[in-house]
Amino acid sequence: MEKKGGEEAKYEELLQAQAHIYKHTYYFINSMSLKCAVELSIPDIIHNHHGKPMTHSELVTALQIPQSRSAHLYRLMRILVHNGFFATQKVHDHDDQEGYVLTLSSKLLLKDQKSSLCMYNLTMLDPVLLSPWQALSAWFKGSDDDEVNAFKTVHKKGIWEYMSNERADLYLLFNGAMAGESGLVSSVLVTKCKTMFEGLRSVVDVGGGVGIMARAIAEAFPRIKCIVLDLPHVVNSCQGSENLNFVAGDMFQSIASADAFLIKGVLHDWSDEECVKILKRCREAISSKEEGGKVIIVDMVIDMKESTHESTEIQLMFDMEMMVEVTGKERIRHEWEKLFIEAGFITYKITPCLGLRSVIEVFI
Repeated sequence: MEKKGGEEAKYEELLQAQAHIYKHTYYFINSMSLKCAVELSIPDIIHNHHGKPMTHSELVTALQIPQSRSAHLYRLMRILVHNGFFATQKVHDHDDQEGYVLTLSSKLLLKDQKSSLCMYNLTMLDPVLLSPWQALSAWFKGSDDDEVNAFKTVHKKGIWEYMSNERADLYLLFNGAMAGESGLVSSVLVTKCKTMFEGLRSVVDVGGGVGIMARAIAEAFPRIKCIVLDLPHVVNSCQGSENLNFVAGDMFQSIASADAFLIKGVLHDWSDEECVKILKRCREAISSKEEGGKVIIVDMVIDMKESTHESTEIQLMFDMEMMVEVTGKERIRHEWEKLFIEAGFITYKITPCLGLRSVIEVFI
């Protein structure tokens, strides 16, 4: 009996291992199902349904898809409900008919929301960004003289050059994705982390895109003069305000003088050497060296011991994305500290207050 029990346990473990492999083999189906829902505007359609649960037949009609695909749409919605992007509720109290409603996750995919991740989803799942993953093993086996990442192996250009020259529409989508992704982060930053802005007279948002973060700071702290620094094609059409200005420039060359510098979601795109160069430009531009001065970094700090399994998994996925698409990485505390020391800073403080991301204050 003991032997039989041992064999049963062994086979059970093997079947679980098989299921584990299946799960990760088919993870892409979750991603592509969500992208399909975003492309079909399903979150917006349900949101605009008079605040009531939307039946399956009503959704089919609103999407204007053939009735022959109604059952297929049900299968799409079933996996999205299972994954928590939608939920079902009774339409009426007196019967069992159910309809689809939004969850917190799908509310973040509404197109007109300040913190919408709709463009983010479409950008990261664009074929241009997905195709390098098919070449990852080939890139690993390439010579030292080959391209610096799998993106360049496939497209023969770096991601920024490629989007500028080959896919201007994707670049616009990317900028929109970053703006939407910054919406929620900026709201949390100016409320939960407001003390870090006390006493500051000026802040430069380095690589700040269209200025979502800087605009939030300018509105929350009218006494602070905010400047957004980014490339000309990004900021030339942006409108400032009384205490918000946009400046075209290159963060690797020079940065306008200020008391503090905000760098949100930028350093993880770049190699250690490039990050040190950016941080040195910031240190040189600190206007209040006698009174202090600092750099405020919003980025991930991987902590595999303290974080939950799910949080660590997502952070490691981001790290792989940086490896495949650009020259950067997500860093552990020691790797961040090394950058700060090489750039000439003295001390730093990490505050894990932004979900997957932390706020790192770096002082001279």
